[in-house]
Amino acid sequence: MKKLFVLFFLTLWLFFPASAQPMVYKTLENLPYRTEATQTDYMRERCRLDLYYPEKQTNFVTVVWFHGGGLTGGTKSIPERLKNQGIAVATVNYRLYPGVKCPEYIEDAAAAIAWVFNHIAEYGGSTEKIVVAGHSAGGYLTLMAGLDKRWLAPYRIDPDRIALLVPFSGHTITHMTIRKERGIPDKQPVVDEFAPLWHVRPDAPPLFLITGDREEEMLGRYEENAYLWRMMKVAGHQDCYLYEVDGFNHGGMAAPGFDLMLKLIQKRLH
Repeated sequence: MKKLFVLFFLTLWLFFPASAQPMVYKTLENLPYRTEATQTDYMRERCRLDLYYPEKQTNFVTVVWFHGGGLTGGTKSIPERLKNQGIAVATVNYRLYPGVKCPEYIEDAAAAIAWVFNHIAEYGGSTEKIVVAGHSAGGYLTLMAGLDKRWLAPYRIDPDRIALLVPFSGHTITHMTIRKERGIPDKQPVVDEFAPLWHVRPDAPPLFLITGDREEEMLGRYEENAYLWRMMKVAGHQDCYLYEVDGFNHGGMAAPGFDLMLKLIQKRLH
C-alpha cells in the first residue's frame, strides 16, 4: 500500500510540477528612473516608479503603466487587474502641470520606459516583451513616446522595440493641458508636433487603441482614436486596431480595457 502512495505522489510531481508552486511577486517602491545631477527637488519627488514582478521567473512580459489625471493630477499604483497574471508592472509617476510645462512630462515618460528597457533583465524580464500602456493622460504619454522617436532617442532606444502600445482613451490630438498652457480652450482641437496624430508612420510598434462608448466618452475621444487608426492604416501600418467598449464612459472603460490588454498579451507575447 505504501508503494502505491509513493507511486501516486511521484506521478503527480512529474506531470504537475508547477501547479503546486504558485508564483511569488515582489514590489519595489519609488525607484528613481531619472538620475541626472541637475535634478530639481520636484524631479526627485515625482520621477519614480514602482516595480511589481514575479520572483524567480524569467522571460516575462512587463507592462509600463502611466496613470491618468489630465497631466495635472494622479499618482502611480499597480492596477489590481494586472496583479497575479505572470507579468511585471512598472507603474510610473511623472511631473505634472503647473509644476512643469510641455514637454517635460513627455520626457519623464520616455525616461521611465528607457529605465525599464535598461533594467528589467536584472529582475528576469525580457526586453522583447515590454508593453507600454496608460489611461487618459497616460494613454497620451504612451502614444507620444511610442510614435515620436525623438523622446527615446537620448537613451539610444528605438521605440519600435516596444512590443505593444496599448493606450486607454488617450488624446490623439494635442493634449488639452498643453492647449490650456497656450490659452486655447479644451473644445478647440489642435494637431501639431505634440499630437500623436502628427507622428503617424507605417513602421510603428503594434498599436491597440481602446476607448469607451462614443456616446459616453470625453470630448470626442472615440473619434480622435478612430481618426488615428484610419490614418495609420492609410500610412501603411496594418498592425493597428481600434476597440470601442460599449456602455462604458471615459473612466469606466479602464476595467474592461485591462481584460482586453491581458488577452492581447496572452495572444501576442506568451
